[in-house]
Amino acid sequence: MVWIAITAALCSAFCLAFGAHYQAMAVRNSVHGLDLKFGNIGKLVSNGRWMGGLLLMILGMALNVFALANAPLTVVQPIGAIALVITALVNAKESDLTLNRPTVLAIASCMVGSVGFVLMAIMVTNTNQSMTQAEAHLVELILACVVVAVGLSAILFHKKLGAFFYIVTAGVLFGFVAVLVRMIAVAVLELGDASVFNLPWLAGLSVAVAGLLGSYFVQKAYAKGPPDLVIAGLTVIDPIVGIAIGVFILGELRPDVPILVSLAMVVAGILAIVGVVALSRHHPDVIERRAKHLAKTKPTLQDQE
Repeated sequence: MVWIAITAALCSAFCLAFGAHYQAMAVRNSVHGLDLKFGNIGKLVSNGRWMGGLLLMILGMALNVFALANAPLTVVQPIGAIALVITALVNAKESDLTLNRPTVLAIASCMVGSVGFVLMAIMVTNTNQSMTQAEAHLVELILACVVVAVGLSAILFHKKLGAFFYIVTAGVLFGFVAVLVRMIAVAVLELGDASVFNLPWLAGLSVAVAGLLGSYFVQKAYAKGPPDLVIAGLTVIDPIVGIAIGVFILGELRPDVPILVSLAMVVAGILAIVGVVALSRHHPDVIERRAKHLAKTKPTLQDQE
């Protein structure tokens, strides 16, 4: 069964990589280099390439869930990180870009850091612990504050925000979503003969709001940056946030954790985040966009003088 799970994880990585690429290309063609707005959403829904990418993303997530249900996270997580490499190579080939050395190092940093962080987290956390109602309400309250903060930032400063902001905030939102979805799944399995009104409906509403906002931010990131940056952000930020919630709010940290393991986790987390930051600055696609922006603004500055 483990080999079937490994195959599913590999297929998931390919689905996520090509799904992200197709959606990114569709978003760029729909907005023609401009910012994505709610008015453009209709164009995306009617775009066959974007819908194909969406179906691949959904299939990829479903395969990943199947893999996690039938194999240890230590086996599935490293395979999932392959999606970043596949996305980078596909995007480079389709966009006729040559990956520079900083980009390759940034991708390696993301993969090594995120995989290392998750694998070490498995050693020091106890994920069998159930979430109490008080803990669930605390997670929902923090998520509500995050949604309000990032929502207001997106509204007030949308002209100044780049792909890095949108992908980091999407990763944070999806990290909360993962924790709450797990809680809902446990509640459904333990429902038995109890009424459906006993289910955590507030958590479900929180998942819907955060999931929709996070998905919209992903599309904004597609319009402003390369798809491999989106995949990098999600594969790095999402698990780090989910594990941080488990450690600091749900009390999943095991007792007597070696100090060296704790320091190694911090280093791995920093390495992964540094990789995302580097990718958002040194990716050839980002450099090309920056050059085009400067070329457009330079005549304006000269005219003002």
